[in-house]
Amino acid sequence: MFSPRELDLKSLALHELVAQKIRADPRLFSKARDMLDRMVDQSGGAPRLYAAAWLALFDKGLDEALAMATADTEQGQSMRSSSPFASILSEDERLDFLAAWASRRTTDPI
Repeated sequence: MFSPRELDLKSLALHELVAQKIRADPRLFSKARDMLDRMVDQSGGAPRLYAAAWLALFDKGLDEALAMATADTEQGQSMRSSSPFASILSEDERLDFLAAWASRRTTDPI
C-alpha cells in the first residue's frame, strides 16, 4: 500500500514528466488549456475552484502553470489533485511511467 506521501511523489514525478514534454513542445500547453476550459464548463464545487485557480495560472503563462504543477508544496499537491494536464501524455508514456515508478519503488523504497 502506498502512503499519502508516496502518492504525492508519484503525482509530482508524473507532472514533472508532463512539464518536460510541454517545454519540448509548447503547443501542448494549448491542449492542456482546452482541457482546463472543459473542466471549468463541466465542474462544480471544489473542482470548479481548482479550475479557476488553474485558469489564473494559465493566464500568467506556461512557466507559472508548470511551476505550480511541479511544486513540491502543499499548494502544489492540492492543485495536482485536479490537474488539467491529464491529456498530455500518451497512454504508452503513462504506462511506461507507471512501470518505471513501480520498479523504482521496489528497488528504492521511500
